[in-house]
Amino acid sequence: MTVEQNVLQQHSQKHQQTLLNQLREVTGTTDVQLLQQALQVSHGDLAEAVAFLTEKKAKVPQQDEATYYQTTQVGNDRYISVGSQADTSEYLPHPALPGAGPSQADTNVIDLTGDDKDDLQRAIALSLEESSRAFRETGITDEEQAISRVLEASIAENKASLKRTHTEVWSDSPNPHDRKRMENCPVGLKNVGNTCWFSAVIQSLFNLLEFQRLVLHYSPPARVQDLPRNQKEHRNLPFMQELRNLFSLMVGSKRKYVDPSCAVEILKDAFKSSESQQQDVSEFTHKLLDWLEDAFQMKAEEDREGEKPKNPMVELFYGRFLAVGVLEGKKFENTEMFGQYPLQVNGFKDLHECLEAAMIEGEIESLHSSAENSAKSGQEHWFTELPPVLTFELSRFEFNQALGRPEKIHSKLEFPSMLYMDRYMDRNREITRIKREEIRRLKEHLTLLQQRLERYLSYGSGPKRFPLADVLQYAMEFTSSKPVCTSPVGDIDTSAPPGGTAGQLLPVPSTAEQGPSSTPPEGLAPTPAPSTQQRVPIHKPFTQSRLPPDLPMHPAPRHITEEELRVLEACLHRWRSEVENDTRDLQGSISRIHRTIELMYSDKSMMQVPYRLHAVLVHEGQANAGHYWAYIYDPHQRCWMKYNDISVTKSSWEELVRDSFGGYRNASAYCLMYINDKKPFLIEEEFDKETGQMLSGLDKLPPDLKAYVKEDNSLFDKEMEVWNTLQARKAQQEKLALAVAAAATAAVAETATTTSPQPMSTEPSTPDNSAPQQDPEYMEQPSPTDYSKHLQEDTERAISKAAAEQQEERSPEGLLTAAIKVEYTRLLRFAQEDTAPGSDYRLQHVIVYFIQNQAPKKILERTLLMQFADRNLGFNERCKSIMKVARAKLDLIKPEEINMEEYEMWHQDYRNFRETTIFLMIGLELFQKKSFVEALMYLIYSYQYNRELLVKGLYRGHDDELIGLYRRECLLKLNENAAGMFESGEEPEVSNGLSIMNELVVPCIPLLLVHDIEKDLLSVEDMRNRWCSYLGQEMEPNLQEKLTDFLPKLLDCSTEIKSFHDPPKLPTYSTLELVERYGRVIASLSRVHADGR
Repeated sequence: MTVEQNVLQQHSQKHQQTLLNQLREVTGTTDVQLLQQALQVSHGDLAEAVAFLTEKKAKVPQQDEATYYQTTQVGNDRYISVGSQADTSEYLPHPALPGAGPSQADTNVIDLTGDDKDDLQRAIALSLEESSRAFRETGITDEEQAISRVLEASIAENKASLKRTHTEVWSDSPNPHDRKRMENCPVGLKNVGNTCWFSAVIQSLFNLLEFQRLVLHYSPPARVQDLPRNQKEHRNLPFMQELRNLFSLMVGSKRKYVDPSCAVEILKDAFKSSESQQQDVSEFTHKLLDWLEDAFQMKAEEDREGEKPKNPMVELFYGRFLAVGVLEGKKFENTEMFGQYPLQVNGFKDLHECLEAAMIEGEIESLHSSAENSAKSGQEHWFTELPPVLTFELSRFEFNQALGRPEKIHSKLEFPSMLYMDRYMDRNREITRIKREEIRRLKEHLTLLQQRLERYLSYGSGPKRFPLADVLQYAMEFTSSKPVCTSPVGDIDTSAPPGGTAGQLLPVPSTAEQGPSSTPPEGLAPTPAPSTQQRVPIHKPFTQSRLPPDLPMHPAPRHITEEELRVLEACLHRWRSEVENDTRDLQGSISRIHRTIELMYSDKSMMQVPYRLHAVLVHEGQANAGHYWAYIYDPHQRCWMKYNDISVTKSSWEELVRDSFGGYRNASAYCLMYINDKKPFLIEEEFDKETGQMLSGLDKLPPDLKAYVKEDNSLFDKEMEVWNTLQARKAQQEKLALAVAAAATAAVAETATTTSPQPMSTEPSTPDNSAPQQDPEYMEQPSPTDYSKHLQEDTERAISKAAAEQQEERSPEGLLTAAIKVEYTRLLRFAQEDTAPGSDYRLQHVIVYFIQNQAPKKILERTLLMQFADRNLGFNERCKSIMKVARAKLDLIKPEEINMEEYEMWHQDYRNFRETTIFLMIGLELFQKKSFVEALMYLIYSYQYNRELLVKGLYRGHDDELIGLYRRECLLKLNENAAGMFESGEEPEVSNGLSIMNELVVPCIPLLLVHDIEKDLLSVEDMRNRWCSYLGQEMEPNLQEKLTDFLPKLLDCSTEIKSFHDPPKLPTYSTLELVERYGRVIASLSRVHADGR
């Protein structure tokens, strides 16, 4: 066989295997011979193969006793399916769907569960009548109509999914420093629109260092550099070059994440011409590996002319298995090639169970017998050669024939971090068969033991059952109860009217006669006093059934002798001990059998083929919408890493288990990548041959890619330089604008002073460069009202107190020093005082904020001087003189004595703190008014600004948990409201609900994901689950399409922040007003939490 023929045969085998997998998943048929027959009849056409298999299922021979007829309802079309009991499950209504339960009677449905033969005959007649009528009207049989409906629904769904617009792409942060790569941190991949599947697959392959080296050092064949020979070369070679470029950036880029658009577009273009085929991530993965194999095959053929070429992709990802089987009594053996090995998930609890089921198909007993004339068929698979990279494709999607669409399987499936493949190897065939037979025998015995144990733990014949040991214990308690020789109703007057009680007809004893153990005189109950009989009984529903105080509170035997009691107690004690011993023995035997089965393959001879888990590809969502990410093991850091588009973070095995096993939420693994643990070259770093040092970064790249990455890094460096220049220029312009405004204010104030009829000042004029000395807006305002007035009163009070404390008259300078000391002492006490959440002294004075955050002493002194240098102080001579001294001291401060940039920075932080407070206050007020749409942006910005403050210190901002709580609650409320609008089904409401989600909720989800706070993550999960719950519900087609368009945006787990609109403009508040309003809203929140609401 020539090389070309060999390659063609390999491609043909792979293509046939892919079609078999797709056919198995769509139809649910597991019989390989039947699937192959369908492909042969249909000449490889998938739609015709589905039709053939469906007809096969409908035309089962009627002479079989298990054959039956059933009439059911699917949508609005009534049809009758004919088939064996094993085949009709896919035609039955789903139990979770409307109309599936037995409680909904349908006059068109004939009950065939009984033995009535008349019903059977009527069903047959109805079937023939329906079929003949439909055939007369349309010329098409019922089976053909059913097939047509399924195929048309599938094709329409696929066409619609191709026509839908891409999800909105997250925009890059304008600040390049936010996109700068941390040292030695892996590079992420940008989601360029529904491409999270590409990121998950590529990252898993890239972190196989052997695969990474093969791609980076790939060079196209020399003969095709000028002009590719065919369409395949014309497509595969550009893709290979783009993949090399992408890998080189992932190795040496300075960016936190890179853009894979070029490679993605080439890959996606291959599917544009085949709209009728169902597309999923598995197909894209197959296509990716096929293209890589083709590209390396061309290179291998050129490098080894005349010899059989070795394709590194085939050697890395492809293995072989031996199919040993019996077909209609004749034995056969075939060797087949495989790449991604498909495994069914439904009905299995762990990976080994999936593999055991996949390795055996059909009835296999005839394999081990010598009977040649057996009609049974089946086959076993035994691996003869395993690839270094072993990939399992978990089939978590199945086609719902009744609904005509795929559905996701969310059941739990466990898999180990170390997988031993010895039991599936052909060389261990006989040992494995012996062990399988032993396990089968043990499981049969285990089933018997479990059934026996169940009889002990669920004893009885009625609907309510109890453990037998408890039943015996209850009997012992009854037996040992105090015997009573009278009937429990013997002292109750049977003539009492309905609703009355015995206690109500008895005479009321006196206080002296009442007591816990007091009983009425003998004969008093049967013949009550006349006065009591004349009383009208009062109906007391909660007390009328209480027993008289002389009767026991629980049942007890009425007649029992001491001898009987002794015998019964002895028997019950003995029986209970026997039952408990039997139960313990059964439980122990069951545990030992479980342990024996677990250790069946634990001997060293069956642990020689170890495969370590390298990557887990996870899907979250439903069959037609969702998000993909990957967990990849880093052997050098000895930890798991989570690759989620642009986000690459450290993870753990526990997080991987939670997200990958399934059964916990809508996330589960769909692909497992194991690597041979005895082949370390797969993940070993490359070393320099001369120096022996490990290669890293750009040193790992060939010259052409090294130049490519250097050029991209240079562009990124220039981008950061331009950003830095723009920011510096912007800061300079803002500083200049502040200086100009301050100078203008000073000039106006100076003019007002000179025009007033006052004596000329002998003080030197303020120099032009005194602009930085102007008070911030929270310390001096143009009007002597509100906070300025309050601040002036505090300042004058400090001056008066300092003057009163002086024994003798002091100079203005000494009085200023004493007044500053008094004011500082007052503010220091505020800073050290524990206050309620609503009384935040930091809002009352900037010095309190500075003290709590340990501002430098020079900053505090200058700020206090600015307070006493306020021109709006009172016009008495003492205050005026102190103001002049304070201003003169400010003028005398030399530039080297205080860092003005640091001074401005502290005051800017305080301005940011006040702005954050206003955002928070307004957001909380709106939240309390249930104006969630308006409240959201205030809460979002207050949280973001507050986190920036808290980075600098604990007391720089507010309680981030409080803000995070109401930000989270606001998003949940909006999500709930939007979901309610969507559920209404009315067009304006639906559009408004989706608009709220797209414009408000979805852009905020990355903000909840970026910091990995558990409560935020759970809230996001709740929001997603609410919308994913609609996927299984019946709804109008336009609603279904809108939901399908919307869900990928909601399920996108990217933590890249989408740019928002500008923050809301804040009104101006005086400090007194801000303190009062903030205190009110925080106090109201405290009351709400105290009430438990």
